[in-house]
Parts: sequence; structure tokens; C-alpha cells
Amino acid sequence: MNNFIPNFPSDGVITVNRVVLKPEYDVDDLQERVAMLCENVKTYHSDTGFIGGFVAMNSGAISNEGSTTGQAVDSPMKDREALIVTFWDSFEHHEASHRSETFQPLFQEVLELCENGNEEIAYEMLWSGRAYDAEQAQAAQAAKARYAA
Repeated sequence: MNNFIPNFPSDGVITVNRVVLKPEYDVDDLQERVAMLCENVKTYHSDTGFIGGFVAMNSGAISNEGSTTGQAVDSPMKDREALIVTFWDSFEHHEASHRSETFQPLFQEVLELCENGNEEIAYEMLWSGRAYDAEQAQAAQAAKARYAA
């Protein structure tokens, strides 16, 4: 691991929630409720295992260069599907955060938006890394040119 997420331990846990919005809700509804939930986690769990996280919304773009499932140009899930990704020092600390009295009401408010219910999967980090700066990239390219056969 290359310290992509500052202070993320090598045995840390990443959790991923996939949210599909019900038709009557939009991105603004999701942002408002998730912001309240994330603020709660930062406030009450930064000292009990929470390291960081992010929320990403489906932009609608599909990479034809990186996909092997046809040549679609748009995702039908645009502005309806989001990923909520969090980083924890342990799965046990993550689970404890979900049992907290301050978390559960806010979590239920997010679930009200979800067409797909919720399944939160925990992952172990296998690799992470930052991009090279310009000098490092040039050195890596030179080394590949010189030593790659």
C-alpha cells in the first residue's frame, strides 16, 4: 500500500454501500441525508475507528475503452445510483458505529430513499497508490524503456 488514504492501516476495512434512489427522490435528497449521516460519523466515530470516506454518484458515462459488456454510451442509473465508501481501522469498529443511538435515526432516513434496500459489503485493501508526479512518471517510463523486454 502506498498511503493513498492517510492513516489507513494495512489491515483496515473498506465498506461499500450501493444506493439506488427511488424515482420520487433526487440527488439533492441523497446529498442532504448523507451529509447529515457523514457528519455524525465524523463527529462521533473519528476517535473510534473511522478514518475517512467518500460518496460518488453515477455520472452516466460508460467507458467503452474499459468495458467488456457492450458499447453503451449512457448508464440508465445516471443520477440514481451512488456509492458510499468508508474506511475503518477494523470491522468491529464499523459495526459498533452502526449500533450507536445517534447513527441509527440518520441511517433510517437514508434508507427511506433506497429502492434497493441496503447491502453494505466490507473489503480488505489489496493495493492503493497515488499517481506519479511528472518527474517520477518520466523516470518510470525511462526505466520501462530500458529494462522491459
